[in-house]
Amino acid sequence: MKKLLKKRIIIPILACVVFLTTSAFKNDFFEIAKQIEIFTTLFKEINMNYVDETNPGDLMDTAIKSMLADLDPYTNFMNEQDVEAARINNTGDYTGIGARIKTLKDKLLVVEPYKDYPADKAGLKPGDEIIKIGNTLVKGYKDHAGELLKGTADSSVEVTYLRQGKTHTATIKRAEVDIKAVPHFSMVNAQTGYIVLSRFNNKAYIETNYALRDLKAQGAQKIILDLRGNPGGLLNEAIKIVNLFVPKGQLVVTTKSKVKQYNRTYITQSQPIDTEIPLVVLIDGSSASASEIVSGALQDLDRAVIVGSRSFGKGLVQRPKQLTYGTQVKITISRYYTPSGRCIQSLDYWNRNEKGEAVRVKKENYHEFKTKNGRQVFDGGGVFPDVAIGKTKNPTITDAIINNDLIFNFATDYYYTHKVEDVNSLTLTDKDFSNFKNYLKKNQFSFETETEKALKKAFETSKKEALNDNIESDYNTLISNLNQSKTKLIDENKDFLLELLTEDIVKCYVYREGLYEYYKIHDSEIKKATEILGNPTAYQGYLK
Repeated sequence: MKKLLKKRIIIPILACVVFLTTSAFKNDFFEIAKQIEIFTTLFKEINMNYVDETNPGDLMDTAIKSMLADLDPYTNFMNEQDVEAARINNTGDYTGIGARIKTLKDKLLVVEPYKDYPADKAGLKPGDEIIKIGNTLVKGYKDHAGELLKGTADSSVEVTYLRQGKTHTATIKRAEVDIKAVPHFSMVNAQTGYIVLSRFNNKAYIETNYALRDLKAQGAQKIILDLRGNPGGLLNEAIKIVNLFVPKGQLVVTTKSKVKQYNRTYITQSQPIDTEIPLVVLIDGSSASASEIVSGALQDLDRAVIVGSRSFGKGLVQRPKQLTYGTQVKITISRYYTPSGRCIQSLDYWNRNEKGEAVRVKKENYHEFKTKNGRQVFDGGGVFPDVAIGKTKNPTITDAIINNDLIFNFATDYYYTHKVEDVNSLTLTDKDFSNFKNYLKKNQFSFETETEKALKKAFETSKKEALNDNIESDYNTLISNLNQSKTKLIDENKDFLLELLTEDIVKCYVYREGLYEYYKIHDSEIKKATEILGNPTAYQGYLK
């Protein structure tokens, strides 16, 4: 009877439960399997029957990138070189010549040699153009030419490079390179310590912990933590850095996902170093991800005054997933929320406009949240500073100038044509800015605005409709006026551009380490942070 009961009643009920709980999964699985089969047969037919020769690798690379581009810019396929680059970014360790290199079409550009590392010892400078590595020409090299600079420690590589139009060669002995998360910490004055945290690799907490303890031992009674330009990194490192300043058991960040296992609450696990020391955190538009977790949490907990400009607004969490042949896919798995409950993601990639562009949340749609002390804070994209300060910029024109390497190239030319005795007293003048504008003209700098694109499209349409004769004069006038407006934009962004030029010029003379010393004297955000920390009443006023 028991066997009959089990066979006729219990087993069918269990089968129904399993079916109901897994039917959604089965439907998804069937749809995925169906689409994979369609794609596989399509891919095979194209490669076998297309009229010209095809490259299966290139076709697949295009297909993968096009698919992922429809999601968000952080969900990416990573080949073996990308996986290695991600490892270096997370650990800060690799073996090579010790320089930041930019890959261009027919050369490798030395952006920044690291002080006292092999490239620096061999005499390489910012702006040097590597055209040959060993016997291999960079021009026409199909793979990643920068990989040729890496190798085992103590092995040598000969590089041929151009500097100011002249050809040079250098033999560089490779070494272990350690990219620090905290490239600088020092005292600003007798009571104020300054810590630069430039990335959240797996050494970020250890190095920040060491810097904080060292500065306190030197007499620091106040701290400035500089997160400007920090693009983020490892989430757990951000949690531990917040824990330096807040008690054990404090909520720092929550992640929410459609996959339950990714719904996490992150709480501080250790005893802090100092929960009372006055703290100012510096942020800017390039402070993203883990930088925003740290600054957003410290703001929500009323543990620090945030100074600078609104942060980038990346409230998405990624996780790498292993694929075959040493490749990976980095997938956005969740959104994160600061202790007050706000998500600081700025762009909506899932509800795009008619052009297919991600849209920014409008100010009238921001939501209000409360800090621990009841202060108002808002979502809508990025962390809004308690004290807004910093050079304003127009991203359309300044990004175009930066992306064309015109800031960097002018700075390297300045280095070779100017003798500077005391870099810390360097101040660019109106004449220098005029020279920079002439440099832009000499290098035929131009960029096309969205307005120009729309006008050109309309004018081309008018040609097809035989209307262009009537509007050509007006069209030319509009284009001329736009060009004049673009010239004015450069002047309107003078302060920001001069700041960028100064930074690159200073680094040419005294490396990145010297740039931070220059900041302590001239930087407006550091001056403001020092002023706030020097006035306990004002400091507490921002937090209450």
